[in-house]
Amino acid sequence: MDTKKKILLVEDDVALSGVYKSRLDIEGFETKEVNNGEDALSAAIDFKPDLILLDAMMPKISGFDVLDILRNTPETANIRIIMLTALSQPKDKERAESLGVDDYLVKSQVVIGDVVERVKHHLGLNEHNHTSPTEQE
Repeated sequence: MDTKKKILLVEDDVALSGVYKSRLDIEGFETKEVNNGEDALSAAIDFKPDLILLDAMMPKISGFDVLDILRNTPETANIRIIMLTALSQPKDKERAESLGVDDYLVKSQVVIGDVVERVKHHLGLNEHNHTSPTEQE
């Protein structure tokens, strides 16, 4: 790869964020880590990520608000956004989808490998697009 794809990781759990950052770096991404919604918004403009991994539950500005603002800001409207959240309620997923999220992953239902897989999928990096069946009714 000539240029590394840039991932903005927005997660208020610093330990978890660190684990994801290490893995994404190993996978060959340039990863920037922020721990709240305000930083996410400024980083989306400055860092110009190709994809944002966005936690829903954060202090001050929630992931839903961040998503809404990013989608309504011309500079960030087309960034791929995967919401990675502890919220497993269908209404939360529907809300994220109505705000224009590209993917919605529930933390308790995925392992980090799955997340990396989805990131690659959305960035068009998978050689063969095989999608695994989702384990939810």
